[in-house]
Amino acid sequence: MKASQFLISTLKEAPADAEVVSHKLMTRAGMIKKLGAGIYNYMPMGLRVIRKVEAIVREEMNRAGGIEVTMPVVQPAELWEETGRFEKMGPELLRIKDRHGRDFIVQPTSEEVVTDIARQEFKSYKQLPKNLYQIQTKFRDERRPRFGLMRGREFIMKDAYSFDKDRDTAQISYQTMREAYKRIFDRFGLQYRAVRADSGAIGGDLSEEFQVIASTGEDAIVYCPHSDYAANIEKAECLAPAGPRPAAGKAMEKVATPGNSTCEAVAAQLDLPLSQTVKSLVLATDETNEHGEVVKSQVWLLLLRGDHDMNEIKAAKVAGLANFRFATVGEIEAHFGCQPGYLGPINLKQPVKLVVDREVAVMADWVCGANEVDFHITGVNFGRDLPEPDLIADLRNVVAGDLSPDGAGELAIERGIEIGHVFYLGTKYSQAMNATFLGDNGKPQHFEMGCYGIGVTRLPAAAVEQNHDERGMIWPDAIAPFTVVICPIGMGRSEAVKEEAFKLYEALLALGVDVILDDRDERPGAMLADWELIGVPHRVVLGDRGLKEGVVEYQARRDTEATKIAPADVLAHLKGKLGLH
Repeated sequence: MKASQFLISTLKEAPADAEVVSHKLMTRAGMIKKLGAGIYNYMPMGLRVIRKVEAIVREEMNRAGGIEVTMPVVQPAELWEETGRFEKMGPELLRIKDRHGRDFIVQPTSEEVVTDIARQEFKSYKQLPKNLYQIQTKFRDERRPRFGLMRGREFIMKDAYSFDKDRDTAQISYQTMREAYKRIFDRFGLQYRAVRADSGAIGGDLSEEFQVIASTGEDAIVYCPHSDYAANIEKAECLAPAGPRPAAGKAMEKVATPGNSTCEAVAAQLDLPLSQTVKSLVLATDETNEHGEVVKSQVWLLLLRGDHDMNEIKAAKVAGLANFRFATVGEIEAHFGCQPGYLGPINLKQPVKLVVDREVAVMADWVCGANEVDFHITGVNFGRDLPEPDLIADLRNVVAGDLSPDGAGELAIERGIEIGHVFYLGTKYSQAMNATFLGDNGKPQHFEMGCYGIGVTRLPAAAVEQNHDERGMIWPDAIAPFTVVICPIGMGRSEAVKEEAFKLYEALLALGVDVILDDRDERPGAMLADWELIGVPHRVVLGDRGLKEGVVEYQARRDTEATKIAPADVLAHLKGKLGLH
């Protein structure tokens, strides 16, 4: 490719709404252009990156036995109504009507459509296993699209769906895809972690995320440096506290804490460690009738150590709390006789269901609210001052320094950007849509399913977040828009420079190298600044003065200075750098 025949439209400044590095640099490099909130044109330079991502994904999916299909972006609502997701997905699901008033959706994912394909096509266990995948446009109506391609509304995703005859073979399919994902992300040359994750709205009981490590990541990744344990913050656990609970050592006492409504303030006043205090969180669950009307509510009190935060995902897994909400002020006052800030489990006005975090369950002589404004109680103990809790559960977010659940050492936390996710779904969708096949016992059985996604357009943004400097982007070779750029200085004034540049260009093309020749005859500073911003990994600069001295300059994008090489040796040097033989 010659630069004069391509579209290069770099900018000196990033747009005012660009918040993260990838959004700023990809816009400045002319890779993306905003069309609307969370909607972007993929310009030629950016599209080259996306196509390289797709090619690697497609190659490894095919290698793993995937079969490529394409499912419609616009899908009939009837299929989504079968699973209940037409209503459950909420405002992120873009619902539209055609001219006849029929309901359709713009796909955010395609479990329903692919399950419909399976129930029509796969009649017998002899046709299984199968894995169907697509690389297709998706749309999710994000409340607050931001960060460029990191959290857009329209995006490209690779989504795959496996169908198996039983749980054992479904687990094999899951592991096959997990290994394929590792090969994919290894080829991208990115630093990443595979972490255990919650399945969220898609469902299922086995789930892992692939996270690119980046300081600007939205997700917190918990891992043990001394083992392979890794999980996102919603799923992460630490080693359970050792028992038994110490014996009570202090008498229970009501103390005045005027104006101190937080655990931090109370601990400071009483000169106690924050870990000796207990915070009270009040939740509620509703029982509804067939018309969706609330007929009964249950109030729950959750106790956590004062230095810990509740993990809502874990709380929702407690028996009875799946659809919890935070209690209203009225419900709190009715049960505790006090407004939030001084709540505790002693002297309740009405009974509540008591759930304590497992750390609190082994505490003695702790401090909590007295259910009276400006007062707390010290020296509180289970068994002596209040009954044992109804339930004990892991309710909290882990913190750095907690012990890994595998006992291998302390946990650390870093930031990550999710670029891939693998789920084992079980029969969640096949049962909802009555998708069956004839099993080897001669009876109809529901498909065991898995689903597997990669954010094709998010991945380049994640790569930039991980690979950049003050001059611009630094692309890994595998997904760079071009692998090599040739920069001839003053080519319009020097036939020798022009001849040497085209000679190298033609030789690289003959080797199948993705090379661009910058024949725009730009000023040297502007030309080099463009390619540093764009982040092409390998650059060769030729100039009249250098050729007279018998040298050209090679510089990898991460190098701090150029290497002088004889023109006759530069091709061999590049072949070595590119791993060509």
